[in-house]
Amino acid sequence: MFHLAWFLNGYSVSHWHGHYAGINKTEWAKPDLYVDLTRSLERAGFDALFIEDTTMIDDTYGGSMEAALKYGIMAPKNDPMPLVPLLAHQSKHIGLVSTVSTIQYHPFLAARLGATLDHLTEGRFGFNVVTSVSHRVAQNFGFDEHLPHAERYAMAEEWLDAVGALWNSWEPDALVLDEETPMFADHTKVHTVDFEGTYFRTRGPLSTVPGPQHRPVVAQAGNSGPGRDLAARNADMMLALANTPEGMKEIREDMHRRLRSYGRNPDDFKIFFMCQVYLGETDDDARRTHAAEEAVRFSEEGIVRQLWTMSYASGGVVDYSTLDLDAPLPDTLGNGETTTMKALLEGAGTVTLRDRVMGPNKYGYDFIGSSDSVAAQMDEVMQEMGGDGYLIFGSTRRTKIAEITDGLAPALRRRGLIRESYDEPTFRQNLLAF
Repeated sequence: MFHLAWFLNGYSVSHWHGHYAGINKTEWAKPDLYVDLTRSLERAGFDALFIEDTTMIDDTYGGSMEAALKYGIMAPKNDPMPLVPLLAHQSKHIGLVSTVSTIQYHPFLAARLGATLDHLTEGRFGFNVVTSVSHRVAQNFGFDEHLPHAERYAMAEEWLDAVGALWNSWEPDALVLDEETPMFADHTKVHTVDFEGTYFRTRGPLSTVPGPQHRPVVAQAGNSGPGRDLAARNADMMLALANTPEGMKEIREDMHRRLRSYGRNPDDFKIFFMCQVYLGETDDDARRTHAAEEAVRFSEEGIVRQLWTMSYASGGVVDYSTLDLDAPLPDTLGNGETTTMKALLEGAGTVTLRDRVMGPNKYGYDFIGSSDSVAAQMDEVMQEMGGDGYLIFGSTRRTKIAEITDGLAPALRRRGLIRESYDEPTFRQNLLAF
C-alpha cells in the first residue's frame, strides 16, 4: 500500500478561465471549493491536503507585476492558516498541512499557532516548513533582500530547534485538572526554554497546552542537500521532486541514509513524490487529454507562465523575458528553488530556451491513461522505488478533482493499493499506519 496527498497551489486563484473553469474567478476566495475538495479527498482515502503559500506578487519576469496579475500566477493569494480549522470542521480524518515560512513566522508565534491548530483539528494539523524564495517575500518582512540559500537552511534548522523547544516546554503530565484542590496545571512541570540562537531568541514557555499530537506533523519541501538534511533531522514527511522512477529511488535511498545518520528510523518518515495525473475513459482518451493540456502549456500564455515560473524559481536572479528563446539555455542556478531550477536547466548550454519551454514537463512525474491503467502504473513505479506515497498536483477544477477521487481512487482500492479507512485518530498515526 502507499499514501496519497493533494498539493493545493495556495489558497489562491486557479484555473479561472478556459474549459470547465466554472466560477473559479470569483469562487477561489470563498470556502466552498476547498470544502468540496477536502471532503472529496477524504472520501477517496487521501492522507493529506497540502496548502502551499507565498506572500508576494513577484515582479522578476519583465521587471513588472503585469504577467503575475494578468494571468493570476501565484497571486492573488489568501492566508491559508484561517482556512485550516474551517476545513477540519467539514471533515473527520484527513490531515491538513499549511505552509509556514521561517522568515515570516517568529518561532513563538509559529509554535503557538501550530499547537492551537492541532487542537482545532483534533490532531490533524501539520506545518510544511519552507525558507521562502523571493527577495520580495523578504522585503515584505523587513529584510533588504533574502538570505543566501545555505544561510536560509541554517536559519531554518535553528527555527525548528526553537519551535520544538517551545512544544516541549510542557511536560507530558503537566496538566493536573484537579477540581477539588483546585489545580489546573502543575507549574513545576512547565518550563522556560531560554532559547538564544544566531537568528532567534525566545524565553518561553509556550503559553498554551500542546495539542493532541504534542508536536504537529512537520513536512519539508526542499530537495537540495541542505533541504534533505533539514528534513532528515526534523520532518515526518517530505515533498520530493523527480521525473523518473530511478530518480525517485535515488532520493529515497539518499534520505534513508541521512535519516540513519541522525539516528532515526526511516520507517518513521514518509516521502511523497509529486506527480500529475491525466485520465480518460481509455488510454487513448487520456493521451488526447494530455496532448490538449500540453497545447495549453505551449500557447502564448503557457510560454509566459513557464518563463515567469523560471524567473521566480531563480530567486529573482534571472529575468527570462529578456533572453532569446533560440539562444542556448544559460546554466544560472540562482538563489531560489535550486532543485526546481536544476530540473529546468537540464541540458543547459546544449539546448535552447525554446527547447526547454516546448519540451516535456520537468516538474514531477506524469501518469497518463484510464483509471485502471494509471493505477497499474502507480503500482509499478511504487514497487520500483520502494514507497511511500504520491503528492498529486494540478488544476483544482471540479472535473479534475472528480476524475481523481471518483475514478482513480476506486481503481487503486480495487488493487488494495490505498487505504479503505482511517483507523487512527491523528494525522501522524495514520501516516505511520503503513
